[in-house]
Amino acid sequence: MASENSSASAQGRERPLSPHLQVYRLPLTAWLSITHRATGVALAVGTLMLTCWLIAAASGDAAFSAVAAFLGSPIGMLMLFGWSLALFYHLANGIRHLFWDAGHGYEIATAEKSAYAVLAFAVAATLLAWFVGLAVLGGR
Repeated sequence: MASENSSASAQGRERPLSPHLQVYRLPLTAWLSITHRATGVALAVGTLMLTCWLIAAASGDAAFSAVAAFLGSPIGMLMLFGWSLALFYHLANGIRHLFWDAGHGYEIATAEKSAYAVLAFAVAATLLAWFVGLAVLGGR
């Protein structure tokens, strides 16, 4: 009889729900971990684009001109910009992970600072590379 009462009362109550993504805010380090994986995928796709460019260069003027025209178009430039941003971000975050592998930087304050450093480096290095690259191309 006691087990019957306890199961009846348990069925009548609402069970608490665990925190959901709308309630829980991911820390910056978690977002960087997720984007590190995403930029790895973006780099693989960008490497296919680089391979296309190299094959076109080996195939002759017509193929190379077609690929160069696409990469010089607004969508091609956007893809190249995204690829270079992913490259610098993945590089900086990879170095951060190497420090973690060596046992350094696990403190919350240090992890937060290194997260902001990764973001700052990725943006600054991308902008610098594009500024220098476009200046060199513009000087021809």
